[in-house]
Amino acid sequence: MIQLINFAHKLLTYTIFIHMLIQQFEVLPELQPYVKLICTMDCDDGADTNHIRVLPDACVELFVNYTSTPLAIIGNELYDRSIVTSRMSRYSDVQMRKGAGCIAICFYPGEAYRFFNLPMHQLADKTLVLSDLWNGMAGEIESKLADSCSHKERSAILQKYLLQQLIRNERDQQVAECLRKIQRSAGHILVSQLSTDTSLSQRHLSRKFQQIVGLSPKEYLRVFRFIRSLDHLKKYPLLSLTEVAYQSAYYDQAHFIRDFKSFTGHTPGQFALSTHILY
Repeated sequence: MIQLINFAHKLLTYTIFIHMLIQQFEVLPELQPYVKLICTMDCDDGADTNHIRVLPDACVELFVNYTSTPLAIIGNELYDRSIVTSRMSRYSDVQMRKGAGCIAICFYPGEAYRFFNLPMHQLADKTLVLSDLWNGMAGEIESKLADSCSHKERSAILQKYLLQQLIRNERDQQVAECLRKIQRSAGHILVSQLSTDTSLSQRHLSRKFQQIVGLSPKEYLRVFRFIRSLDHLKKYPLLSLTEVAYQSAYYDQAHFIRDFKSFTGHTPGQFALSTHILY
């Protein structure tokens, strides 16, 4: 099964490189259908972390700052407090600030909309300040986390707030089934087939996807194929680019290279030599 690996999850394997202590916690059973990962991230006091290029993964992530230290520089913008960010179809250049500490939540694709009262396409490829989305509650959460005695307690507090925010309406079964079909087919499925299977027009299906996932079905499939290609490159480094493209549901190598440059900023050859890209 191909995972849409997120920033916080990937950092678990890069702790030494970026001088950051990361601790993962168990997700409450009630949140497990929606939350993929929860962990704390504490940076050294000595220096900011290296600049890291984090690739798109179609996930929405929440970073709650429990220190008085600015959290991170994303792109060229400094974020002092808690943020919600999504890399639906663009990479981000990230540098965590020295002394920063936060707790990170990564949502499964198509599940973050249950916690934020806005269509997900409004969040796609953006970083928003949490206080703009959860109003006064963001500051309340930050204060409680700052006063907590342990990371385990912080995890419990934040998950309690997530349960309060959870919109307990029924899951959109048509979009959920499309996501399952894309996963099961390893990306070898057409939007027209998804439209037929759901008995929705492609336009209607696209509107549903943008509201719930943040991308149209076509855009989501494009990101999914790219992530699958990264998985193949990592697991099978001796495969040719043509073989990687085929195994990742690309029509041809040219489409694969074009998407690769778009999503990473590099050619596959440059990417292979890079030490600052997280995937």
